[in-house]
Amino acid sequence: MALIALMAVILSLLVNHFRPAGLPISGQFSRVSSSEGGEAVGQYVITIEEARALFLTNGAVFIDARSAEVYREGHIRGALNLPLDSLDEMLPDVMAQVPPDSIVITYCDGQNCPFSKDVALQLAAKGYPHVRILINGWTVWKEAGLPVEGSSKVTQ
Repeated sequence: MALIALMAVILSLLVNHFRPAGLPISGQFSRVSSSEGGEAVGQYVITIEEARALFLTNGAVFIDARSAEVYREGHIRGALNLPLDSLDEMLPDVMAQVPPDSIVITYCDGQNCPFSKDVALQLAAKGYPHVRILINGWTVWKEAGLPVEGSSKVTQ
Protein backbone atom coordinates (compact mmCIF):
# COMPACT_ATOMS: atom_id res chain seq x y z
CA MET A 1 0.00 0.00 0.00
CA ALA A 2 2.83 2.40 0.86
CA LEU A 3 4.48 1.59 -2.47
CA ILE A 4 1.29 2.45 -4.36
CA ALA A 5 1.01 5.76 -2.50
CA LEU A 6 4.66 6.58 -3.22
CA MET A 7 4.21 5.79 -6.91
CA ALA A 8 1.10 7.99 -7.03
CA VAL A 9 3.02 10.91 -5.51
CA ILE A 10 5.93 10.48 -7.93
CA LEU A 11 3.60 10.21 -10.92
CA SER A 12 1.66 13.33 -9.89
CA LEU A 13 4.88 15.32 -9.46
CA LEU A 14 6.08 14.24 -12.89
CA VAL A 15 2.80 15.15 -14.55
CA ASN A 16 2.80 18.54 -12.81
CA HIS A 17 6.41 19.17 -13.85
CA PHE A 18 5.75 18.54 -17.55
CA ARG A 19 2.35 20.22 -17.61
CA PRO A 20 2.48 23.58 -19.48
CA ALA A 21 0.79 25.43 -16.61
CA GLY A 22 2.10 23.36 -13.71
CA LEU A 23 1.07 24.19 -10.18
CA PRO A 24 3.71 25.58 -7.81
CA ILE A 25 4.88 23.05 -5.24
CA SER A 26 6.23 25.66 -2.84
CA GLY A 27 6.46 29.40 -2.67
CA GLN A 28 5.70 32.54 -0.75
CA PHE A 29 1.97 32.88 -0.19
CA SER A 30 0.05 35.84 1.11
CA ARG A 31 -2.75 35.86 3.65
CA VAL A 32 -4.89 37.62 1.06
CA SER A 33 -6.70 34.82 -0.72
CA SER A 34 -10.02 36.03 -2.09
CA SER A 35 -12.23 39.00 -2.60
CA GLU A 36 -15.82 39.37 -1.50
CA GLY A 37 -16.96 38.08 -4.88
CA GLY A 38 -14.83 34.97 -4.56
CA GLU A 39 -12.30 36.06 -7.20
CA ALA A 40 -8.79 34.87 -6.34
CA VAL A 41 -6.39 37.74 -5.66
CA GLY A 42 -3.28 35.65 -5.12
CA GLN A 43 -2.44 36.11 -8.80
CA TYR A 44 -2.14 39.86 -8.21
CA VAL A 45 0.35 39.75 -5.32
CA ILE A 46 3.87 41.02 -6.01
CA THR A 47 6.94 40.64 -3.79
CA ILE A 48 9.02 43.54 -2.51
CA GLU A 49 11.91 42.34 -4.68
CA GLU A 50 9.76 42.48 -7.83
CA ALA A 51 8.34 45.87 -6.84
CA ARG A 52 11.85 47.23 -6.18
CA ALA A 53 13.05 46.09 -9.62
CA LEU A 54 10.08 47.71 -11.34
CA PHE A 55 10.56 50.93 -9.35
CA LEU A 56 14.26 51.15 -10.21
CA THR A 57 13.54 50.72 -13.94
CA ASN A 58 10.46 53.00 -13.94
CA GLY A 59 8.53 49.92 -15.00
CA ALA A 60 5.45 50.48 -12.85
CA VAL A 61 3.14 53.11 -11.45
CA PHE A 62 2.59 52.92 -7.69
CA ILE A 63 -0.85 53.70 -6.28
CA ASP A 64 -1.21 54.46 -2.57
CA ALA A 65 -4.68 53.34 -1.49
CA ARG A 66 -4.49 55.04 1.93
CA SER A 67 -6.23 58.26 2.88
CA ALA A 68 -4.94 61.58 1.54
CA GLU A 69 -3.81 62.63 5.03
CA VAL A 70 -1.71 59.50 5.54
CA TYR A 71 -0.36 59.76 1.98
CA ARG A 72 0.84 63.33 2.64
CA GLU A 73 2.71 62.15 5.73
CA GLY A 74 4.75 59.71 3.67
CA HIS A 75 4.52 57.47 0.62
CA ILE A 76 6.61 55.65 -1.97
CA ARG A 77 8.47 58.23 -4.03
CA GLY A 78 6.38 59.13 -7.08
CA ALA A 79 3.30 57.18 -5.96
CA LEU A 80 -0.12 58.52 -6.86
CA ASN A 81 -2.84 58.68 -4.22
CA LEU A 82 -6.11 56.89 -4.91
CA PRO A 83 -7.88 56.27 -1.58
CA LEU A 84 -10.48 53.55 -1.63
CA ASP A 85 -13.09 55.81 -0.01
CA SER A 86 -12.67 58.39 -2.81
CA LEU A 87 -12.07 55.99 -5.66
CA ASP A 88 -15.10 56.85 -7.78
CA GLU A 89 -14.53 60.61 -7.69
CA MET A 90 -10.70 60.53 -8.01
CA LEU A 91 -10.31 57.66 -10.47
CA PRO A 92 -10.62 59.69 -13.70
CA ASP A 93 -8.04 62.30 -12.69
CA VAL A 94 -5.55 59.88 -11.17
CA MET A 95 -5.73 57.24 -13.88
CA ALA A 96 -5.48 59.88 -16.62
CA GLN A 97 -1.81 59.98 -15.59
CA VAL A 98 -1.43 56.21 -16.11
CA PRO A 99 -1.20 54.60 -19.55
CA PRO A 100 -3.65 51.65 -19.74
CA ASP A 101 -0.87 49.12 -20.46
CA SER A 102 1.16 50.13 -17.38
CA ILE A 103 1.96 47.82 -14.54
CA VAL A 104 0.09 49.32 -11.59
CA ILE A 105 1.16 48.38 -8.06
CA THR A 106 -1.30 49.20 -5.29
CA TYR A 107 -0.30 49.32 -1.64
CA CYS A 108 -1.49 50.35 1.78
CA ASP A 109 -0.09 49.52 5.22
CA GLY A 110 -0.55 46.53 7.45
CA GLN A 111 -0.53 42.82 6.66
CA ASN A 112 -4.34 42.70 6.66
CA CYS A 113 -5.06 46.11 5.11
CA PRO A 114 -7.80 45.58 2.51
CA PHE A 115 -7.51 48.92 0.68
CA SER A 116 -4.78 47.92 -1.78
CA LYS A 117 -6.60 44.69 -2.65
CA ASP A 118 -9.93 46.45 -3.17
CA VAL A 119 -8.43 49.24 -5.29
CA ALA A 120 -6.49 46.69 -7.38
CA LEU A 121 -9.59 44.61 -8.04
CA GLN A 122 -11.58 47.68 -9.05
CA LEU A 123 -8.79 48.83 -11.39
CA ALA A 124 -8.64 45.38 -12.96
CA ALA A 125 -12.41 45.44 -13.43
CA LYS A 126 -12.09 48.84 -15.14
CA GLY A 127 -9.66 47.53 -17.73
CA TYR A 128 -6.18 47.78 -16.22
CA PRO A 129 -4.82 44.28 -16.94
CA HIS A 130 -1.45 44.57 -15.20
CA VAL A 131 -2.48 45.36 -11.62
CA ARG A 132 -0.41 44.04 -8.72
CA ILE A 133 -0.74 44.27 -4.94
CA LEU A 134 2.20 44.88 -2.62
CA ILE A 135 0.99 43.41 0.67
CA ASN A 136 1.89 45.58 3.69
CA GLY A 137 3.49 47.81 1.09
CA TRP A 138 4.33 50.93 3.06
CA THR A 139 5.99 48.99 5.88
CA VAL A 140 7.98 46.59 3.69
CA TRP A 141 9.05 49.47 1.41
CA LYS A 142 10.45 51.47 4.34
CA GLU A 143 12.06 48.37 5.88
CA ALA A 144 13.83 47.75 2.56
CA GLY A 145 15.24 51.29 2.69
CA LEU A 146 13.66 52.29 -0.61
CA PRO A 147 12.91 55.92 -1.59
CA VAL A 148 10.02 57.67 0.12
CA GLU A 149 8.67 61.20 0.19
CA GLY A 150 6.20 63.21 2.22
CA SER A 151 5.95 65.90 4.87
CA SER A 152 7.11 63.80 7.82
CA LYS A 153 9.53 61.53 5.97
CA VAL A 154 13.06 62.25 4.86
CA THR A 155 13.54 61.23 1.25
CA GLN A 156 16.29 58.78 0.56
